[in-house]
Amino acid sequence: MSASEPVKLTPWDDHNQALVANVHPPDWVNPTPQGRYNLVVVGAGAAGLISAAIAAGIGAKVALIERHLIGGDCLNVGCVPSKALLRAARAVADVRNAGEFGVRVPAGVDVDFPAIMERMRELRARISPADSAKRYREMGVDVYLGEARFLTGNRVAVAGRELEFSKAVIATGARAVALPIPGLSEAGCLTNETLFSLTELPERLAVIGAGPIGCEMAQAFTRFGSQVSLLEQVCQILPREAPDAARIVADQLKSDGVRIICDTLIERIERRGEARTLHLAGQGSKSELTVDQVLIGVGRAPNVAGLGLEDVGVAFDERDGVKVDDCLRTTNPRIYACGDVCLPTKFTHTADASAQIVVQNALFGVLNLAQGGRKKFSDLIIPWCTYTDPELAHVGLSEKDAEEKGIEIATFEQPFGDIDRAMLDGETEGLVRIHVRKGSDTIVGATIVARHAGDMISEITAVMKAGGGMGSLGSTIHPYPTQAEAIKRSANAYTRSRLTPALQRLFAKWMEWTR
Repeated sequence: MSASEPVKLTPWDDHNQALVANVHPPDWVNPTPQGRYNLVVVGAGAAGLISAAIAAGIGAKVALIERHLIGGDCLNVGCVPSKALLRAARAVADVRNAGEFGVRVPAGVDVDFPAIMERMRELRARISPADSAKRYREMGVDVYLGEARFLTGNRVAVAGRELEFSKAVIATGARAVALPIPGLSEAGCLTNETLFSLTELPERLAVIGAGPIGCEMAQAFTRFGSQVSLLEQVCQILPREAPDAARIVADQLKSDGVRIICDTLIERIERRGEARTLHLAGQGSKSELTVDQVLIGVGRAPNVAGLGLEDVGVAFDERDGVKVDDCLRTTNPRIYACGDVCLPTKFTHTADASAQIVVQNALFGVLNLAQGGRKKFSDLIIPWCTYTDPELAHVGLSEKDAEEKGIEIATFEQPFGDIDRAMLDGETEGLVRIHVRKGSDTIVGATIVARHAGDMISEITAVMKAGGGMGSLGSTIHPYPTQAEAIKRSANAYTRSRLTPALQRLFAKWMEWTR
């Protein structure tokens, strides 16, 4: 049976045609089910692909169902295209700032936005074979293109076929949703699902929501040449982060030219010709902001509609998604869920980790029990990173989290202004901050603000995962000069804190006695 309706992306150039040929082939023929599947995976984003690949790799009979583009948000409208734009934006900034390093660049850097977007599409297409329907078929996975709907506790329908399963995984992800702002739907807006189809740079852009997506795209489009206004309802950008860490990022955004408007409500939006006018209220006054495009950088809703979940005893709601326990099992013991459709932290790497838990629990539950219990989501240590320039990365507890949980902590911090490599790189605005459980060297959380914070946070995450502490970090030899020296210096500050006045007097006497 043929796949579902053909998919076309804008612009329909060679790159997007190559992408679609991999992730939703127009000539794809769905297989004919042969017997019961060990695992049926509904949704072929990051979580679904990992689930299918692991299960097939250990010999399970697996079916993978996708209604739109295999690869999900990450490949098609998320991580891959956004980071291509961020890299281009960083190149623009580096050229403009080259004079600081004695490199003279002719005035007036020419930013070719159509070329930037074409590069993004070319790279996305180049990466797409890794997620392609053909590759997963070669792994032994039966790939079905079409809408899935659960019929019973062990059967699911797709494109006129019925698939029988022992266990199933819901991995349908989440989607961008419009905010309940009067006039927004009539005025029209961009989301992450439409932003990457642009071929012309908006002269004036309003970004609603100063979370990670909003901040990343606001900085990128400002560097490309748009006049960007970043609007946030609360009093700071990146509200989940420590205020002083977020302030470092905010200062850079302002330096790039982003207009940050916080503590502001959008009362309504109206279309005036090709422009959109936002009516704002905040700090005791009202104002208007007229732009050419509006980007919604906040608001995600889990994809739970139309799956027939209510017919098979899977509890869910439209805001939080599928209800799961700590083992990621739904209220139907045959059906599990992973990724954005059920988790509060919507990251690709979290989807990956949750998929591994699901496969282990769904297919090897008895063996897990014999080894001491099923795998649990709460055991994961999950870092995250906002890929602005500088990046802001975090793992574990913040000071606010520790206070709310009643955990006493001690904090050790190293600014990059004192790190030789950061000075040489001209990247001194940032910090490493590590929290330990008071009275021990056990690391409970960390924040890094630096140009490559997303890479650096993994060292701390690995130590936390291994059960190490500040002693492990302090005794690790770091190459000199690197910016990661800031991590070691934070650990050294912990070591010095253990030298109480009494110990210092004792050591002084020992040194005197051994002279």
